[in-house]
Amino acid sequence: MTARLEPRAIDPEGIDPQDVDLSAPLGTLTLPNPLSTASGCAGYGRELARFVPLDALGTVTTKTIMPYPRSGQATPRLAETPSGMLNAIGLQGAGIEHFVRHELPWLAERGARVLVSIAGERLEEFTETAERLNGQPGVVGLELNISCPNVADRGLVFARNPATSYDVVRAVRKIADAELPVYAKLSPDVTSITEIAAACVQAGADGLSMINTSLGLAIDLDTMRPALAGGTGGLSGPALRPIALRCVHEVHAAMLAGRIPRVPILGMGGIRSGRDALEFTLAGASGVAVGTALFQDPAAPQRILAELRAELAIRGFAKYTDAVGYAHRPSSPAGSPRRPSPTERPS
Repeated sequence: MTARLEPRAIDPEGIDPQDVDLSAPLGTLTLPNPLSTASGCAGYGRELARFVPLDALGTVTTKTIMPYPRSGQATPRLAETPSGMLNAIGLQGAGIEHFVRHELPWLAERGARVLVSIAGERLEEFTETAERLNGQPGVVGLELNISCPNVADRGLVFARNPATSYDVVRAVRKIADAELPVYAKLSPDVTSITEIAAACVQAGADGLSMINTSLGLAIDLDTMRPALAGGTGGLSGPALRPIALRCVHEVHAAMLAGRIPRVPILGMGGIRSGRDALEFTLAGASGVAVGTALFQDPAAPQRILAELRAELAIRGFAKYTDAVGYAHRPSSPAGSPRRPSPTERPS
């Protein structure tokens, strides 16, 4: 029988979890905690509010909004996969005017800090939607969905190309309120995600959301055809987590090396627990978003926050931000301090 080895970083005495400061950045803003919802997984927050006080979350990221109502793709649009889910909703929504008049006031009344996900078929549609959100109560940032894989027109995936990514981010950054952080949501389905990330940051992105779902396929063995009406769909859930972690780690490493200017990363992809959230944080995420887990456990955000606080405390982190990118620190010899040391932080 092999003896079980405890991770060296864990201190059973630790610190009191309640003493851990969970403050996290969103662009130049400071949030009370790093946890958000992932776009598309909690609608506009109405259903989620039955289980979680929306003002208890760092931000609430809305489902993606376009300038006009959109019906989305044909059904079936969801399919379960091992350790994950495929979806091909197709950016269904009521449009920006409905959101501003009916959904945003409701969110603002509940004290939600709203990160609005926006998209468009053309660059002008991104800017039109972004401009409509200027000065709106409760809005703390914009997330540019330039990477949705579950639309019929693959030409909508601006994040496949550094030039188109740059153009969208640049145009929105010029027209959005200066104090409103603009995040670009990146796709894993590219040859070099660091190249896309660099283009977005150079265009003025205040942060990066990483990652969107990855294009996948499932076959229904009864019909012997694709399980989704649209054929392919976006893979989310725990199956996506190793890919998402790799992307966050890779882009944060490029920031540390000076190849990309440093901006916060909102990490997402299969987060179901505080341990999952901590993995993203150590890889370089300054915030984390919970998505597919909400379908099984709509109260997951508060549980994950409590677990994350405990995971940080037992490892001696008094501040959440001290753990961001900690996996990139130089290798330490055996016998190094069990608790984090400022000298171990990546430069």
